[in-house]
Amino acid sequence: MQTIFRGRHFINLEDFTREEVDTMLEVSFDLKKKFAMGVPTNYLPNQSMFLMFFEQSTRTRNSMEAGFAQLGGHAGFLDSSSMQIAHGESAKDTAIILSRFGHAIACRYCNWGYGNKYLNEMAKWSHKPIMNLQCDLYHPFQALADLMTMKEKLGDLKRVKVAIIWAYAESHKKPISVPVSQLLAFPRYGMDVWLAHPKGWELPDWVIEQAKENAATYGGTVTVTNDEAAAYEGAQIVIPKNWGNWVNDQTGVAASGAVSVVDDKLIAQKSWKCTEAKMETADKTVMYMHALPADRNNEVEDSVIDGPHSIVYDEAENRLHTAKAVMTLLMGGR
Repeated sequence: MQTIFRGRHFINLEDFTREEVDTMLEVSFDLKKKFAMGVPTNYLPNQSMFLMFFEQSTRTRNSMEAGFAQLGGHAGFLDSSSMQIAHGESAKDTAIILSRFGHAIACRYCNWGYGNKYLNEMAKWSHKPIMNLQCDLYHPFQALADLMTMKEKLGDLKRVKVAIIWAYAESHKKPISVPVSQLLAFPRYGMDVWLAHPKGWELPDWVIEQAKENAATYGGTVTVTNDEAAAYEGAQIVIPKNWGNWVNDQTGVAASGAVSVVDDKLIAQKSWKCTEAKMETADKTVMYMHALPADRNNEVEDSVIDGPHSIVYDEAENRLHTAKAVMTLLMGGR
């Protein structure tokens, strides 16, 4: 078990070895068990952290706030629109000052071409850990919670077929960070990972290459296809979720704020929806996962997300336990 975490940044799960990710998961399971038993976990007493949000949040904000309180600390919520960032203050100045005020900074900034660069600029200047609450490229907290959920449901994940499938949605042009982090993380556990999407919604080539390298190292496979049916067929886990076609079409790029882009290219893909009929072609014990919020009746039928194969609420709860594990390791320990 690797245990040297204190002071490190958490921007991309790929920055941590497989053994270090295993440690994060072990700590997550331990914290979940203690939470169930009502055992106090006052591991970070009197510490403070800052949660910076450029976008809206439900699970991420509250898993961090509640989790940090359960660890004995205080998390302050910062809406970027009410900070001096809105008047042009730099990432450097923000990071230096906040890291002097407290013990960690966590930030969500999803806008294409901006978010990851901003987080890395803060990491360059911060004296304390920077944690990625989701940027335009990565969502490490979600990928870690997904791994935890799959491991507690299945145990050994080697050669499990998991299908990451694009699904239709109109609410806003979503980041690619969830499927990117999943595609990179799952092969590290020897899974047979399928990525299915319509033409035009490709993920970056370097992501596919890195995912295949991870698969070669750990004994899994990565298959990329435009055939939705092939991805569902025999899958033990399906993750049908929308993401924007940012790699090929930058329509809607802005420095802040989620945008809605409903055009002919998107509307033509309405058939990419998770239905009971498609779920019937998967393994008989298939599990449906989604990072939430799901665009009900666009991405997925209610009867699927509310049905017996859905484990979305267990997956969402695990955002709390994995968040607590990461904070404990990066802000406490040794």
